[in-house]
Amino acid sequence: MIRISELRLPVEAGRAEIEKALRKELDISDLHPLTYSVFHRSLDARRGRAFIYLYTIDANLSKEDKVFQKGRKRGKKWQLLKKAPAYELPKISFRPSQRPVIVGLGPAGLFAGLLLSRAGLCPLILERGRRVEERKLDTMRFFTEKILDPDSNVQFGEGGAGTFSDGKVNTLVKDPTLRGRFVLEEMVRCGAPETILYDAKPHIGTDRLQEVVKALREEMIQLGAEIRFETTLTDIHTSADGTRIEGIEFKDRQGRVTSLDTDTVFLGIGHSARDTFTMLSQLGITMESKPFAVGLRIEHPRLMIDRDQYREYAGSPFLGAASYKLTARAETGRSVYTFCMCPGGLVVAAASEPETVVTNGMSNYARDEVNSNSALLVNITPEDSLAYLPADQEVSPVLSGMYFQRHLERKAFRLGGSDYSAPIQLVGDFLEGTDRISPFGEIQPSFTGTVRQTNFHELFPDYISRSLEEGIRFFGTRMQGFDRPDAVLTGVESRSSSPVRILREADMQSVLKGLYPMGEGAGYAGGIMSAAMDGMKAAEAYLTQNNHSSEVTNS
Repeated sequence: MIRISELRLPVEAGRAEIEKALRKELDISDLHPLTYSVFHRSLDARRGRAFIYLYTIDANLSKEDKVFQKGRKRGKKWQLLKKAPAYELPKISFRPSQRPVIVGLGPAGLFAGLLLSRAGLCPLILERGRRVEERKLDTMRFFTEKILDPDSNVQFGEGGAGTFSDGKVNTLVKDPTLRGRFVLEEMVRCGAPETILYDAKPHIGTDRLQEVVKALREEMIQLGAEIRFETTLTDIHTSADGTRIEGIEFKDRQGRVTSLDTDTVFLGIGHSARDTFTMLSQLGITMESKPFAVGLRIEHPRLMIDRDQYREYAGSPFLGAASYKLTARAETGRSVYTFCMCPGGLVVAAASEPETVVTNGMSNYARDEVNSNSALLVNITPEDSLAYLPADQEVSPVLSGMYFQRHLERKAFRLGGSDYSAPIQLVGDFLEGTDRISPFGEIQPSFTGTVRQTNFHELFPDYISRSLEEGIRFFGTRMQGFDRPDAVLTGVESRSSSPVRILREADMQSVLKGLYPMGEGAGYAGGIMSAAMDGMKAAEAYLTQNNHSSEVTNS
C-alpha cells in the first residue's frame, strides 16, 4: 500500500476525479489495477486562492514496489506500508475473581465497556440515566413541557452529555496507539457516516450519534455485559486500611439499595455528577480543583457564518455549514474563546438540577438549521470560585467550582422568570450595559424552550461581563457581523468541562487501588473522542496489569 499525502483537488471532486488524479500522481495507466481509500481530508480555504481539499490517500495496486521506487526517483514523498496500521486489543493474562464495574455510560464508559466485553470479562455497567431511546423522549419533554427528569436529560443518560451536542469527534490528542482510529472505525461500523474516518473536522450529529450509542450497547450485551440503567452509585466500600476498593453500593430509581463486592470500579461519571463528586470528597478520594469556563451561547445566521468563512463558496453542497474558532485575551487578563461551535444548530435546554437554567449547543448531521451558535466562554480559576462555597455546610474547597456553577445556574433560572425559560439578551443591548430591551432583528432565538429578555450584567461578576464584552468586540474585528447588535446571547453556559480532577497515578488508578477515574468528569478529557480514548486507556491498564491472583494461560 502506498500512502500519498497532499493530493490537491477541487472541493467538488468526486470519486472519478480523485481516481484520475491518483493515477496521474502514481504515473499509471487507466488499465493498471487500483483500489484506494481516503485516509485524511482537510480544507484549504486561504483567502486569495481557490478552495481545495488536501487528501491523504492509501492506494493499493499491483507492482507496488516498482511504482514506489519509480516515484522516489521523481522526488515523491510517499510512504510504502506493508499493511494498514491497526489498534490491537490487549491480551488478557488473568481471570478476575470479581466482576469489574463501570459507572457511567458516556464515551469513556462505552469504550472501556467495549474493551472489557471483548476480553470476555462481562462487566457490570451502572448508568443513572435511561436508554438513549427513552432519554430522547425525556429530553424532548423538558424542551416542550418544562418537565425535568434530574437523571435523564441533556447531561445524564446513555451516551453522556455529548450525545445531545454536535457529535464532534475530532481531537487534539496525539494517537500513536491508534485508539482514536479504533473509536472512529467502531462508530462507522455502528452507523456513523464514513466521512468521520478522514475529515479533519469530523462530526456525526446528535441524530446519528444516538443510533451509534444504541448499537454499541447492544454489542456489549451480546458479549455478556450487564447494563443497569436508572441506577446511581451511592457509596464505595474500602479495605480496613483504606487503600483498596472492596465493594460498592448503588440504588435504583425506586430507591432500593444494593451492595456488591468488587475490587475494580471504572469511574466515568461525566462533568455534571455533582452528588458523586460530593460523595467522593466525603470518602477522602484525592481530588483537586481545576480551571473551567463559563459564559453564554451566541447565535448568528448560518448563512452569515458561511459567507464569512467560505466567501463565494458559501452554500456549496460539498462544504456544508461553516464553523469557526476564535480566541482573545481581555484587559481583565482573562481568556475569552468560542467553544463547541454548532453550525446550523440549536441552543438547547441542558439543566440537570431543579430550578436551574443551563444551555448547550446541538446540531443534527445535516447542520441545516437557520442559525449557527457557539459557546462564548471566559476562563475561571479555582481561586475565583472559593467565594461561592456554602457558609452553612462543611464542604471541601475542592468542590468550590461546582458551587460556582450552581450559583450561576440558579441565578439564570430566576432571571428567566423561574419557569425554566432561558434568559437572553441581544448583543447590542449587552454591549451598552443597560436594561434596555430591543426587539429581535433578523436573528430569532433557536432555544428549545421559552425565553425571556434580561440583562446579563445582573448574572455575572463584573470581570466576566467585561471579558465577554471585550471578546465580542474583538471577534467582530476578526469576523464581520460577529458583534452585530441583533445577535442573540442565551445563558448560562456553565458545563463546558469538569470543575474537579480525580487524581490518578501512572497505572490509571486512584490512590484508592481498584478505582480508575476516566473521561471528562474525572478531568482527563475534553470531548467525545478524548473521553472514549481515555476509557480505552483505563481498560488497557486493567487488562495488562499483573497483580491479579487468578491467572490463566492464553491458548
